[in-house]
Amino acid sequence: MEYRSDQMAMNPSPYPYQGQKQYGQAMTSTVVNVGPNVSSVRDHFLWSMFNFFYLNFCCLGSIALVFSVKSRDRKVVGDVEGAKNYASTSRGLNIASTTLSILVIIIVIALLFAGIISLPSHHGYNMG
Repeated sequence: MEYRSDQMAMNPSPYPYQGQKQYGQAMTSTVVNVGPNVSSVRDHFLWSMFNFFYLNFCCLGSIALVFSVKSRDRKVVGDVEGAKNYASTSRGLNIASTTLSILVIIIVIALLFAGIISLPSHHGYNMG
């Protein structure tokens, strides 16, 4: 972001309150215009990477990763609204992927403890 000199009133003295103030002397001030903070848009990239590698339920983690990268690209370009839109979609997909994957893991563990499903065992095989 560039600032033009006409946007900032510069104070000619290095210290505005140096010395005694006399009546009738004008007080000068400095005005700085700050642009929008684009880096405050969260793109959920690390969460998407985790879901992509570990909790990729029905490819939701992959799709969330795509939207996270799109959000990061929009943030670099300076399109705050586009970055927020993609980040919101990525967040929703990450929530869905995490929730559904953990739910499936809990169901499988519950079915294992209940004895409804069982892991294959190699105790009955003769190796010799």
